[in-house]
Amino acid sequence: MMVAALLLLADGRFPAGGHAHSGGAEAAVRSGRVHDHLSMGAFLTGRLHTTGLTTAALAAAAALDPGGLAAVDEAADARTPSPAQRAASRRLGRQLLRAARATWPHPLLDELKAHHPGGAHQPVVLGATAHAAGLTPTDAAAVAAYESVNGPATACVRLLGLDPYQVTAQLARLGPALDDVTARAVEAARAGELPAASAPLLDVYAEQHSSWKVRLFAS
Repeated sequence: MMVAALLLLADGRFPAGGHAHSGGAEAAVRSGRVHDHLSMGAFLTGRLHTTGLTTAALAAAAALDPGGLAAVDEAADARTPSPAQRAASRRLGRQLLRAARATWPHPLLDELKAHHPGGAHQPVVLGATAHAAGLTPTDAAAVAAYESVNGPATACVRLLGLDPYQVTAQLARLGPALDDVTARAVEAARAGELPAASAPLLDVYAEQHSSWKVRLFAS
């Protein structure tokens, strides 16, 4: 059942709202930095080792210490300098929590909703959800790392009409890096030294994207 829960949580069809967000890919495409599957691969690699590592560690920390979710949420806020990204993270957190409470009812999830009526940050909710589903901190970190690249990759297929086979191949090549980032994230969470790897250009993209009147994705 734990394997099934992990697969369900990582499934892009899980109704957590991620399909409506591009993780900065839409702005990167408009800027011309991402224009084919190779430039997309470079974008995903950079995202994985910065925001991907940070969110994976936050998710692992939340799963590791369910009683300290408020502190982890504060840590997530401090590591999200862009107001647009903070808003998107909390919006995704609300959607994930709604789906999680319906799928894996648990007092921890009820408490999280009560303490954060405006929505906790998405990786915090992800870690709490992993705990409620009987998953490990490593599972939570793995899902967070995977989401950090899978969502933008899927968005690039829609934005650029890329060959989905080539996009999937790029994701497969990131497999060793995903495993490495997951391991580093869990190690940092267990040591109580959460990373703050930043991607300033993603922050800039998020602020630019939030001002657009016409856009395909919410972020």
